[in-house]
Amino acid sequence: METKTKIQHWQKIAYLLVAYDVFTIIFSYFLALWFRFDCQFSHISPGYLDMYLKIIVPYSVFTIFIYWAFGLYRSIWRFASFYELKHMVFATVITIAAKAFFVTAVVYRMPISYYVFGIAFQFFFGVAIRFSYRFILLLRDNREANGADSNVLLIGAGSAGRMILRDVNFIKGGANGHAKVVAIIDDNQNKWGRYIDGVEVVGGREKILWAVEKYEIKEIYIAIASLTPSEKRNLINICKETNCHIKQLPNMYAEKAGIVSAGNLQNITIEDVLGRDPISLHQEDVAAQLKGKVVLVTGGGGSIGSELCRQIAKYEPKQLIIFDVYENNAYDIQLELKRKYPELDLVTLIGSVRDARRIESVFETYRPNICYHAAAHKHVPLMEDSPCEAIKNNAVGTYKTAFAAMKFGCDRFVLISTDKAVNPTNVMGATKRICEMIIQTFDAMVRSNREDQLPALITHQVDIDTSDMQPVAAGSGHTEYVAVRFGNVLGSNGSVVPLFKKQIANGGPITLTHRDIIRYFMTIPEAVSLVLKAGANASGGEIFVLDMGEPVKILDLARNMIELAGLRPEIDIEIKEIGLRPGEKLYEEKLMSEEGLKETENHLIHVAEPIKFDADEFLGNLRELMKLAYDNEAPEVVQKIRETVPTFKG
Repeated sequence: METKTKIQHWQKIAYLLVAYDVFTIIFSYFLALWFRFDCQFSHISPGYLDMYLKIIVPYSVFTIFIYWAFGLYRSIWRFASFYELKHMVFATVITIAAKAFFVTAVVYRMPISYYVFGIAFQFFFGVAIRFSYRFILLLRDNREANGADSNVLLIGAGSAGRMILRDVNFIKGGANGHAKVVAIIDDNQNKWGRYIDGVEVVGGREKILWAVEKYEIKEIYIAIASLTPSEKRNLINICKETNCHIKQLPNMYAEKAGIVSAGNLQNITIEDVLGRDPISLHQEDVAAQLKGKVVLVTGGGGSIGSELCRQIAKYEPKQLIIFDVYENNAYDIQLELKRKYPELDLVTLIGSVRDARRIESVFETYRPNICYHAAAHKHVPLMEDSPCEAIKNNAVGTYKTAFAAMKFGCDRFVLISTDKAVNPTNVMGATKRICEMIIQTFDAMVRSNREDQLPALITHQVDIDTSDMQPVAAGSGHTEYVAVRFGNVLGSNGSVVPLFKKQIANGGPITLTHRDIIRYFMTIPEAVSLVLKAGANASGGEIFVLDMGEPVKILDLARNMIELAGLRPEIDIEIKEIGLRPGEKLYEEKLMSEEGLKETENHLIHVAEPIKFDADEFLGNLRELMKLAYDNEAPEVVQKIRETVPTFKG
């Protein structure tokens, strides 16, 4: 049984267009003759009229075929653009050229004005019907926009700003009902007082507050693709003095990719408000070190570890190994990297750095050239309540991983440390300081060919069989150990920013431990780039420290986040002071007072001069710490931490 094909709506429109074109083509060349003979039908020469009647139908059929070949019956005319206009021009030129040549050379010479007026009328009628629909829609949208309930101030009169302007005013409107750009701000004085699509460029950024008041602005769109972080921060700070909702281009590549529209605009983030110029790092040495190497990232599913994996993957390693105890995070980054880098040799392993046999099995099987050790417990209050777990995971886990790296010939071992390790006032910071001391101990032992004196900390229980664990011979190691210390990372699992976001979403209050508390902040990509740089430049035993700029008051951070949510601090969202948590201090230090600083090739990156300590005594303390931790003797563990880390003030 045959199925009858239903004619689509667009096909019906196409048939109507064909009929219209046939009629207008015939009419166009009749008008051309009529104009040629002073608009008097009786004055038209019979010879010309006969030739017109003979050739007009075949010419119309030929023209329809050319129009069809150029796709002029398949376009969606409500979105008609330069593409359709270009094809109409090409089709018109081909048809008139063919007609002029064929008629003149083969049939009968017609007046030149017949061709000139005829093709002009044909083009006019063809374009008019096709673009009239879009023109009517634009008039309707513009009329509706005149009653917009959200006036928009556009910052940026460049190509990106023009795209946003046309998208808002003539296509789709704003995100919240109807919106209309009513004024433009640009720092280029040459554009002041001039218009883009009927909207005036009223002045530079000093006119923002004036324009917001005069035009009753509700939204501000920042459409400048090339702003540096500091320039963006300064511009946002001006806009924040208004009560307007602020949006921005997603990144500087959106304009180049040709995808700039109102829908691409993003809300201002706290990273934008705190933004500073990115650190300039020459990463050629990083690329040279990672390309073609086997790289292991412990804690590879965490916020820092996953970003490490993303950046490492760009440098074409021979193999990238993600090692994490939490399978959900590891699975997420695995899927992301497989999608972005299908050719990458990616291995995802589940396991804990506490398990010496598991971590040694990984090193023995895959023989990584470089290990980035990001696995750690980082939450300060939780570690105050569980100091034994902090020792097991942070200190003992780091020792076991560093030992496996030395034992199986890893070239570089890079520890992720924190500014909380400086004069620590909490257990988490103290355990990270112990991690730094572990790194310095391993480096010293390897350099002095005393690897055999480093104990294999398998377990605190002496009755466990360790015969399958091969000993390390003196002089067999060559691993270079380095630590990288930085402050709070925006958006990381341990950052205060996600907490504040949740509290704002719940209607407040924002809980602030102290109104005078300050912290250093950096972005995750920036922190990771430093880690990679340290790994590339390490010569062994260093603690790299980043100059993280000016510290930020957490109270200011909270206020900024409330304002970015379109709310008012202390009015819409309460800021509540709850007191310092156990182990928390008002400010973090980047260096211990005993440590000195040496500049590297980049003046924002420094190397701390390590504090001297007795390695043998430290190893003894570490053994005792491990035993106490596995016996879950929390008070004794804290006391032993004080003995091990003299700068611990907890």
